[in-house]
This record gives sequence, structure tokens and C-alpha cells, in this order.
Amino acid sequence: MATITTKAIVLSSLKYSDTSLIVKCYTEQEGIKSYIIKGVLKAKKGGIKVAYFQPLTQLILVANHSSKSSLNTLKEVQILNPYKTIYRDIVKQSVVLFMSEVFSNSIQEEEKNEDFYSYLEAGLIWLDAHDKIANFHLLFLLNAAHFLGFYPNTTETTLLGFDLLNGNFSEPTGNKNIISGNEFYQFKKLLGITFDTIEDVSFSKNERQLVLQIIIRYFELHLDGFRKPKSLQILEAVFN
Repeated sequence: MATITTKAIVLSSLKYSDTSLIVKCYTEQEGIKSYIIKGVLKAKKGGIKVAYFQPLTQLILVANHSSKSSLNTLKEVQILNPYKTIYRDIVKQSVVLFMSEVFSNSIQEEEKNEDFYSYLEAGLIWLDAHDKIANFHLLFLLNAAHFLGFYPNTTETTLLGFDLLNGNFSEPTGNKNIISGNEFYQFKKLLGITFDTIEDVSFSKNERQLVLQIIIRYFELHLDGFRKPKSLQILEAVFN
């Protein structure tokens, strides 16, 4: 049993018995970790609060990490980078719920990846600070593929199709995994841009949904066991 202090981002929480939670976090120091937090659902003053474990909350944890069990325990929890707008804005709440579900499905590694952690942390701080966020989830998700190992190969950009299975530009062939035409045109808009230029990219609500469906399909092809997020319908309704 090792005691460690680490930054962490909450990916999911699941009620366990009447009073406890099992919380899955992406930690800066040791990748994915799950914690059992006993008694946290009981009304009490002080101590660890259930409000700390909302989706994608950023925390500082002092934790006991066990080498013998997949469930670890927490000694101390503090909120880091408290959000000013995310939990007050229904659109941002929906984005965060969706992204937490996607990352809970996508990130499996129990190992340190400080660059990926920094990317997630900075993206969430950006979301909290900005008002024009209709395209945020598209870029946040696609750029995460850099760290998950399957970001699109952006050479040969003169070709008029994109092969979702192989992750590169391609000639349109009619293969079901090669997008072309309007699908390809809309998807290509996202490649190589930054959060600060994302609102310069124009999508209608139908185009935005189309691009999101393409990105979800891309993740399904590259991640074993990836499931289409249940919160996808909520997100689409919010942006409709």
C-alpha cells in the first residue's frame, strides 16, 4: 500500500450500497484509478463531500493505492481549478457529461501520461472560461486521439476521402469505412485547428451532429470495447 498525492479528473461515479460511491478517476501520476468512498452519501459535516465527484471535476487527492486490489481508498480530497460556469450552464453540463462518458470508455491505462493529463486539464479550463462552445466537444474529442494513439495522419491532404479504419487520407472507393463528399468536407474542417480558432469553423446543427457521429465511429474502430455514449442523445438535443 503506497500513499500518493496526485491531481485527478473524475470520470465516473457509481453508487455502492446506500451510503458509498465507487469513483473512477484519471490521475496525473498513475493513470486510471478507482476508489471506494465509504459513507460519503450520509449527511455529515466536514470530511469528503459527494459534490467533489461530479463529472470531470478536477481534484487533488491524497490516496492509498493498493497493489492487491483494483479499489483504492482516499485520505484527503480538495477541488483544484473550481469551475465558475460549467455546473451552472445546461449546455456545458451536457458536454461534460458526454465527455466524461467517452473518456471513461476510452482511457484504460494505469500508467502516467502527464501530457494527456495536461491536455484534459487545459481543455476543461478553456471550456469553463468561454461562452461560444458549440464546437468544443468535437475538437476536444478528436484531439484526444493524439494521446490515445490514433490521431489522423494529415499527409496526402489532396486526396478526397478519409479512411476511418486506417486513419489516413484516401481516394474515395465506396468502402464503408472511407468517408467522402460532404462527410469528408465537414470532418476535414477540424484537422489542425486550436480551441482559440474553433469558433471560426462554421457548422450547422446537422453538420455538427454529422461530424460527431463520424468521430464516434472513428473511436469505435480504434478502441476495443468502446461503446456509443448513452448521453449522446442528450448532447444532440441540447445543440438542436
